[in-house]
Amino acid sequence: MPPLNLGKQPPKTPFTADLAWQATAARAAGTVLFFDFDGTLAPVRDDPTSVHPTPRVLTAIEALAPVVRRIAIVSARPVDFLRDRLGDLAGVDLYGLYGLEHSHSGGETVTEPAALPWVPTMADLADEARTELPAGALVEYKRLSVALHWRTVPQLGPAVTRWGSARAEQLGLRVQTGRMVLELKPPVDRDKGMVIDEVVRDAEAAWYFGDDVSDIKAFTALRARAAAEPHFFGVCVAVANPETGEEVAAAADLTIDSPADLGDFLTDAARRLA
Repeated sequence: MPPLNLGKQPPKTPFTADLAWQATAARAAGTVLFFDFDGTLAPVRDDPTSVHPTPRVLTAIEALAPVVRRIAIVSARPVDFLRDRLGDLAGVDLYGLYGLEHSHSGGETVTEPAALPWVPTMADLADEARTELPAGALVEYKRLSVALHWRTVPQLGPAVTRWGSARAEQLGLRVQTGRMVLELKPPVDRDKGMVIDEVVRDAEAAWYFGDDVSDIKAFTALRARAAAEPHFFGVCVAVANPETGEEVAAAADLTIDSPADLGDFLTDAARRLA
């Protein structure tokens, strides 16, 4: 098992990874494992279309799926992208675009009805961004959102942020910040925290693994469930990174060093829970 760090603050719950897995094993059949995708299951790349999960992570998730109640990927990516990258993993639910889309265990993709009228706005916005943003900024069109990246040109961050924030205000859109990215979304009440809140209502335990500021809402949802139900066991795990890692680690119980180390961590977990 890779070394675990606790960041600069003590964990919100006084346990070690070993104790956490012991507590989970006692309620494995009622446990949900949640994972962010980029920066968690897969390393972040300059080109977002070239991102793939680490093979060891996929093998571990395949081993864990029949042992726990549910595994869910909760991501800013569209469901179709997640399905393409994850393959036919049985028993894995996909929540894309912060929950605006979902697919349960390989089933059809269902879109939040309130978001559908915004598809033409997002298409137009993506075209405008490609025309108006400075060279080097990358525009990622996701049908129901538009992500503006500046990873390869960090100096463009302030200009891209100003442009995106202004267009969001003009169009009535919501803004989600991330690792060298600003994402514009429809004004629809769906986020990672809401997804987790809904899924864990009848669960006995849950773990959430994430690396970015949007994952803190998921951490908050797990803590709220634990506060409301004393018998519920929740664990918030941060995957370290040089951009948002400190903020996310400060909100987590445990920290893992990288997506590659997560593969080792989950492989060990599969043996413990089997």
